[in-house]
Amino acid sequence: MTLSFYIARRFLRGLLLIGGVFALILFLIEMIEMIRRFSDNGIGLTGAAGLAGLNIAGSFYGILPLITVLAGIALFLGLARTSEMVAIRASGRSALKTLIAPVLTAIAVGALAVGLLNPFVAATGKRFDTAAANIERGGSQTVSLGDSAVWLRQGFTVDGEDGGQLMIRASRASPDAATLYDASFTIFAPGAGPTRRIEAREAVLAPGEWHLSGVKDYPLTEANPEAAARLSDSLNLPSDLTAQRIREGFGRPDAVPVWQLPAFIAGLERAGFSASRHRTWFQMELARPFLMAAMVVIAAGFTMRHVRGRNTGVAVLLAFAAGIGVFFLRNLAQVLGDNGQVAPWIAAWAPPAVAALLGLALVLQREDG
Repeated sequence: MTLSFYIARRFLRGLLLIGGVFALILFLIEMIEMIRRFSDNGIGLTGAAGLAGLNIAGSFYGILPLITVLAGIALFLGLARTSEMVAIRASGRSALKTLIAPVLTAIAVGALAVGLLNPFVAATGKRFDTAAANIERGGSQTVSLGDSAVWLRQGFTVDGEDGGQLMIRASRASPDAATLYDASFTIFAPGAGPTRRIEAREAVLAPGEWHLSGVKDYPLTEANPEAAARLSDSLNLPSDLTAQRIREGFGRPDAVPVWQLPAFIAGLERAGFSASRHRTWFQMELARPFLMAAMVVIAAGFTMRHVRGRNTGVAVLLAFAAGIGVFFLRNLAQVLGDNGQVAPWIAAWAPPAVAALLGLALVLQREDG
């Protein structure tokens, strides 16, 4: 038990150290990118640092499996260099038993990452998107999904002048987000409250405008809007929204905390959108702790032995290359799951299962008793 705690503590210390180094590198890279991206908006170093701090969490969370394989390499390489691995094996402890402590530690860290870091990444990602939108577009567009409706907000212009804000609510939308059904458009004039509400049976988004059909137009400035309402077969409203921008507004699965994903998926499907990306992401998050454990097994398969000289460099390169291979296999499986070509659970669980089996095969091949 004491030996297991010792190995787990060394692995965790290496994971934190390597993670801290990568976090610093990512922060510098993100800060340079923010300065380049918003150089015309005059955000300055302080603003760039703030935006980089908001965006770094998602980047760090994405490469956590690669950090885990590096921590595994550092652990087993350190044990091998100090001959501690030789002593452990001489005491009669098998390689598989030695693996238990770092594997369980990786699973625990992965579970904490999914439970705590995932909601933090979702929150900071939303704040970054909002801040970037405020800088680039003045925050004039917002897309959200309620329990039983799609909500959109946009700014629009009339004859080159500010026409105010347009609030849109629809009971559901087409999968490509280009058509809204049972839609309500509420117009807010600049510096005033709502001045007009338009109910439409169907609203189709075309370049630069909405095409409404089955329209009932309520002038909210009248004393009795219902009595003054006008019926028409069609109506056009200006818009600078695009279907892609609407989909992106709630199309990023990582912008939703993992605890809220099941309800969000149900809301997407009720609204008429495809939830394959979110289903795949949810399964990916459930499988993340086991992917991190598989990375430890991969690292052990190449470095859990007494190495000297040039063999050390070769072992490290092979272990890291195998980890990168598993990482890209996972990303490829996620793309296939997003497109509906494979089931979400297969896309999420197949890469860590394959990686763990290959790593165990290498460990058992070198096991000499």
